[in-house]
Amino acid sequence: MEGTIRCAANYVPLSPISFLERAAIVYRDRLSVVYGDHVKFTWQETHQRCVKLASSIAYRFQISRGDVVAVLAPNIPEMYELHFAVPMAGAVLCTLNIRHDSKTVSTLLKHSNAKLIFVDHQFIDIVKGAIEIISKSPATVPQIALISDSGKLQALPKSDIAEYEALLAMGSLDFEIRRPIDECDPIALTYTSGTTSSPKGVVYSHRGAYLNSLVGILLNEMRSMPVYLWTVPMFHCNGWCMTWAVAAQGGTNVCLRTVTAKGIFGSISRHRVTHMGGAPTVLNMIINAQETDRVPLLAKVTVMTGGAPPPSQVLFGMRQLGFDVCHAYGSTETYGPGTVCLPKPEWDALPLETQAKLKSRQGLNHLGLEEVDVKDPVTMKSVAWDAKTIGEVMFRGNTIMNGYANNIKATQDAFKDGWFRSGDLAVRHSDGYIEFKDRSKDIIISGGENISTIEVESVLFGHPAVLEVAVVGRPDEHWGETPCAFVELKQGYRVKEDELITYCQKNLPRYMAPRTVVFRELPKTSTGKTQKYVLREQAKAMGSLSLRGKSKL
Repeated sequence: MEGTIRCAANYVPLSPISFLERAAIVYRDRLSVVYGDHVKFTWQETHQRCVKLASSIAYRFQISRGDVVAVLAPNIPEMYELHFAVPMAGAVLCTLNIRHDSKTVSTLLKHSNAKLIFVDHQFIDIVKGAIEIISKSPATVPQIALISDSGKLQALPKSDIAEYEALLAMGSLDFEIRRPIDECDPIALTYTSGTTSSPKGVVYSHRGAYLNSLVGILLNEMRSMPVYLWTVPMFHCNGWCMTWAVAAQGGTNVCLRTVTAKGIFGSISRHRVTHMGGAPTVLNMIINAQETDRVPLLAKVTVMTGGAPPPSQVLFGMRQLGFDVCHAYGSTETYGPGTVCLPKPEWDALPLETQAKLKSRQGLNHLGLEEVDVKDPVTMKSVAWDAKTIGEVMFRGNTIMNGYANNIKATQDAFKDGWFRSGDLAVRHSDGYIEFKDRSKDIIISGGENISTIEVESVLFGHPAVLEVAVVGRPDEHWGETPCAFVELKQGYRVKEDELITYCQKNLPRYMAPRTVVFRELPKTSTGKTQKYVLREQAKAMGSLSLRGKSKL
């Protein structure tokens, strides 16, 4: 159309950097970060610290546009600041899982070609071990910056290791922020948790991070100046993009080095927390907290959960305590949340248990995503909305990753036919809402029947003695596979294997009931996901339950 023009006045590349710059003006004297008893910053102070840190990153370490800067740290103020300082330096932030060992860290540092790594004092030995491994290879050895305890200077083991607060002191407030040239430029490199396969490096763009941050505000119904409790690891999908979202609303970030029920309830009471997030395992921790650790909620606390399907019993328990749970579903490749289960007004008239079951579904795409569908992965036809036909969950939209770093083949496979293929299996209900059934590799095929491990787990969660449960397939010479349940019991409870099997047989089709129950603590990633591959190996080592050619049951 004549008279239109695209110029600097009407086109500015989207970037979360602008959230911090605005917060430093609008919310300048409001608390931005709280940590323990002594660390408190305002938004003006946080902005200044990030600018000075970006200056040191760029000039002290000679970091150029597009270089990768890694960080290995828990949910502390420095981790939060790096989410802005690294992009301000024009670099790409790579947050690493704090549960990784030296070998894994060295592999990821080499794969990402990181030029610099910030490390919390608690994990310095892990990084030293990783550097030692890298130094024996042709790869570039990254420089190290140490985050000291509580921001205090301490004696450094080597003179070539810079210290975080010292870097801030030498930084300049006159540093010219290196904004993205194109909004699709990378802002972060996030490695998948590796619960189902080898970790892959997921590339986030400034545009996607900006949009998903706004989505996070909407999903959490987050008004101006919220108080956000950090129970989601900031290294996981950059805290589901809430790192940037809280800045957009001028909120207060309450940091926790470790997540415990006592710490959660104490922080909520002390800081009047309004919002938090966490995988279902965190919610389970809350509802099963000791009475001595609990503090009554004086006001509603909105909790966004995701990372794994939340059992309806857990959602019900959270509601009874006064928490308002928002259920989101997605993956690392969708910047965290991809869909949301928005409750409908007509659900209010239903029994609370029924409401909880409806809210445990994965719902529909949020406003940042164009579309979610459940399709036959071969024909690419949408499945019927009958709550029975299983297909693969697929996404397309502006909050999908740029691709996998240094892995063209994996990127092409993930984006085949113009959709992002999640690898998750689901059905679609008559109201359009999707319901997750399983990961494609977690589905158990027993005697030709498909068994959803999620459905079996949900039933077991209903038993009063069960704290946590994970179901995997146990190889079987007669059936192919049989369901094997790994169960962690609540404190003080005792129950036998046969009792749980009988309980399932009464509440499920008989073929879906577990034939084996193992009592043990479940292995977890630091994001709260159960490491089913560990359990599958244990089930495999148990051997076949059936005699050759004949079932024992």
